[in-house]
Amino acid sequence: MNFSAANRTLRRRLVVAATTAAAMLVPLPAVADLVDTVSRIKPSVVAVGTFQRTRAPAFKFLGTGFAVGDGMMIATNAHVVPDALADDQMETLAVAVPGEGQATIRKVSKLAIDKNHDLAVLRLEGGPPLPSLSVDVSSDRVREGQSIALTGFPIGSVLGLSPVTHCGIVAAITPIGIPQLRAQHLNQALIRRLSKDPFRIYQLDATTYPGNSGSPVFDSETGRLVGVINMVFVKSTKENILSDPSGISYAIPVEYLKALLKGLE
Repeated sequence: MNFSAANRTLRRRLVVAATTAAAMLVPLPAVADLVDTVSRIKPSVVAVGTFQRTRAPAFKFLGTGFAVGDGMMIATNAHVVPDALADDQMETLAVAVPGEGQATIRKVSKLAIDKNHDLAVLRLEGGPPLPSLSVDVSSDRVREGQSIALTGFPIGSVLGLSPVTHCGIVAAITPIGIPQLRAQHLNQALIRRLSKDPFRIYQLDATTYPGNSGSPVFDSETGRLVGVINMVFVKSTKENILSDPSGISYAIPVEYLKALLKGLE
């Protein structure tokens, strides 16, 4: 092999090596960001349910919530919060705060409910505040294809109250209700959505399960809050003509939670 051919071969090998190294390095910052982000988000996430001392188990898991505002407020879905409690049996609304050992049960009370957007804010009673997530964001910064993650308690009553994080993307920003061509495809939930406030929601390419309702959805890299997972309210409108659930996940944009909190000021 002459000098020119050897030189060309060396250049090709260097290019291949540099390309391979670059491909290996590009994802690392995003992965590192997500690791740091999850560690910041988890302390704010709680399990929402009811507590009754004489019941087994005493804490009945209903969904996920997360601390906002001054750290003494918990955001979740309105449908997660029961309309009534068994007061005669000393049942109370409560959250379970995960810890290194057993979760700490803390009593909460209803502070604000927005049934039109299926959001609720609860108030912690006593004890120290939790690390809160900022809601000072706008939905116009959310883009289709954006990488997101969510942390909550999928099937928490079975798998336990350990926060679990799933990743995905914002697959679409879409109306909560779609007008139907046939009257038999309409239901009361869809009619209400289309007539009152046909707002837009986030359709996610991310895995969620029962128990994830109320989970915070956040940007994978920055940890910026994007929305609140919704497993029931949106599906009853968006997928009303489906006989079987599609498995698609949805989230209520954070701007509606921001408006609910602003009303409490």
